[in-house]
Amino acid sequence: MSHADPRLIVALDLPTTDAAWSLVESIGETASYYKIGLQLFPLGGMELCRKIKATDKQVFLDFKLHDIPATVEKATRSITTGGADLLTIHAEPAVMRAAVAGREGTDLKLLGVTVMTCYDDAMLAEMGYAYGARDLVLRRVEQSLEAGVDGVVASAHEAKEIRERFGDDLLIVTPGIRPAGADIGDQKRVATPASALADGASHLVVGRPINAAPNPRAAAAAIVSEIADV
Repeated sequence: MSHADPRLIVALDLPTTDAAWSLVESIGETASYYKIGLQLFPLGGMELCRKIKATDKQVFLDFKLHDIPATVEKATRSITTGGADLLTIHAEPAVMRAAVAGREGTDLKLLGVTVMTCYDDAMLAEMGYAYGARDLVLRRVEQSLEAGVDGVVASAHEAKEIRERFGDDLLIVTPGIRPAGADIGDQKRVATPASALADGASHLVVGRPINAAPNPRAAAAAIVSEIADV
């Protein structure tokens, strides 16, 4: 049996909380960190968070909060009652400052969402951004640290430069991870687990390669094995 590596976060991107809990049970002790996203939020995502936390595992709530500061502060404070370990917010200064205020007095760590991994330069231009992905990511990392959040969500291709420029103290959580030879799906900026960690990621988010695998436990174990020496 493979021992869990806390750097691996398994995404519970499934249609129901029952299916998500079944996945957690089937993976067993091979993984210890799970991501709950917006898909499950209205279906009992916070209750699932508490259920997973009760098994001494860690939970990353990928809710990407983005609203007026007063609402973000209150929402963050409400979310802290679930005991989660990580929460995403959009990396806009006022939003991040509000979330920092809302998590005060708790152990919840905050991650600024820089540029989502499905966006490339052409999509950013279409959205009206003057920055390309690389420059926008670096600017938002800078703003994240100024606001007092604990780290950022960024693709593996930005992780190396972020780590070199901003040092070892921040968390860099990297989605868009695909084991070698896997289908990249709709992700534009992807990397393998070992290469992402080598380039500076502190945590990896892996979804379909595990949650859509015929044997999720074996798929998780293969990734744990791949990153064991990194």
